[in-house]
Amino acid sequence: MSEKLQKVLARSGHGSRRELEAMIAAGRISVNGQIATLGERIDGDAKVRIDGREVAIKPPEDVVCRVLMYHKPEGEMCTRKDPEGRPTVYDRLPRVQGARWVAVGRLDVNTSGLLLFTTDGELANRLMHPGHQIEREYAVRVFGEVTDAMLRKLMKGVQLEDGPAAFKEVKRTGGTHSEGMNQWFRVVLTEGRNREVRRLWESQGVTVSRLMRVRYGNIQLEQGLPQSGWGELPLNQINYLRELVGLKPEERTFIDPRKQESRQKRYARARRNQAKRLQNAKQRTRK
Repeated sequence: MSEKLQKVLARSGHGSRRELEAMIAAGRISVNGQIATLGERIDGDAKVRIDGREVAIKPPEDVVCRVLMYHKPEGEMCTRKDPEGRPTVYDRLPRVQGARWVAVGRLDVNTSGLLLFTTDGELANRLMHPGHQIEREYAVRVFGEVTDAMLRKLMKGVQLEDGPAAFKEVKRTGGTHSEGMNQWFRVVLTEGRNREVRRLWESQGVTVSRLMRVRYGNIQLEQGLPQSGWGELPLNQINYLRELVGLKPEERTFIDPRKQESRQKRYARARRNQAKRLQNAKQRTRK
């Protein structure tokens, strides 16, 4: 049975549907020697090349869905390669054979926190699709006076340059006028437009001075996971995400409970590695 090209490539771990559709539109993908077109359907024996390199096409039964939780620090780019040589979120991820990690959405360079990666591009595509209304929760520190009227307006909705937007929830979590003009809030969105949290606050004349994503669906950023550290999600959490977007449950996992380190040991090791990386970066700066 034939399937859409971008769906097959996403399932096979070659990118999200959005990324692959952009590649097809740019003429970077060919099928059986011919430049591919958007909406093209292929069979399992098709010869597909991306940028001239033949790629593997996997049937559904050969694909194992894996998901990583990553703690992104400020300063890392959500791109595979940065022309300016800045660090990217892909630099610290474990290598995976026969597939690649696909980011579930993006965080801008000055935003930290929870970023999910998966080997299943179809899962990534559905998790990012606004039609599924998946909650994203952020801890945000804003600079400026914030009134209750402003919060009501942010909940009701404001007009941004790319359409109306609103927070599903806004909750004060810390900071008072006696401590200065910085105040902390928890906010929830159900879509992931570019810099949407920052733009919503800026529409009210206040500036976001810190922004951190702490939850995606019901997947929380685990306490103790250091910046630039990652952890593989267990099967029950992977299947929660798959059920959320109407995909069949995964039955296999790469986590061997007999060999798995305790979370405390794994996070302690990641913290040591992060401290070593920071020390090396400081030494390079001095030179």
